[in-house]
Amino acid sequence: MEVLTNINEACEIGAKLHRDDAGPVEWRIFERPLDYETALAMMDERVAAIAAGAAPEAVWLLEHPPLYTSGTSARPEDLLSPRFPVYPAGRGGQYTYHGPGQRVAYVMLDLTKRGRDIRCLVQGLEQWVIDTLAAHNISGGRREGRVGVWVSRPDKGLAREDKIAAIGVRVRKWVTFHGISLNIAPDLSHYDGIVPCGITDQGVTSFEDLGALVSMAEVDSVLRGRFEAIFGPTSLAIAAPSDQLAQ
Repeated sequence: MEVLTNINEACEIGAKLHRDDAGPVEWRIFERPLDYETALAMMDERVAAIAAGAAPEAVWLLEHPPLYTSGTSARPEDLLSPRFPVYPAGRGGQYTYHGPGQRVAYVMLDLTKRGRDIRCLVQGLEQWVIDTLAAHNISGGRREGRVGVWVSRPDKGLAREDKIAAIGVRVRKWVTFHGISLNIAPDLSHYDGIVPCGITDQGVTSFEDLGALVSMAEVDSVLRGRFEAIFGPTSLAIAAPSDQLAQ
């Protein structure tokens, strides 16, 4: 994952990541927390269907119960206290936390229709988060050698920065899955059980921690608009029976 986050100077995000046929991405919001293993199974099924041409691309917005996930680069010593269930995620990156108050976006896009440029995809996901933060007067950015989106915290000390969003993706048959997690108002003490993304000299933050008191629905609305600016149109999904798996 670290390799994928290097800036690709040749990537013109809008031109590269929009579909030529302007086909809409299905946009679904789960109203209740979704069990992690259930989410992975549903995502695997949807990715296979997209790759087979049997289902449209999709973005799923949801929350999980409190849990930790380990990416493909996770180090055992970075799991400090397994106070919540720990799941192997199969994505890039190291340990991260998911829980209430954090918006997770699982992004399932067909890169055969979007330039087949994985570096450009990750750059687009980063920009999506940065633009969403900017709409709420939060200045976020990329940092060389560090995964995710970061916010400067001079109030906490010289050169101090906190992570507000994690990014971890996989690609199978040129279809993406996993995606981003953006901290709106989670319990930040839940991060104490891990070394988030293997980084020991910086912290984590959220909209709430930065004094931006917004609802999840407000953030979701901005996420959709900023996503469309980078990746193209979306269509709101009609609730399906599988939504009842949310717990």
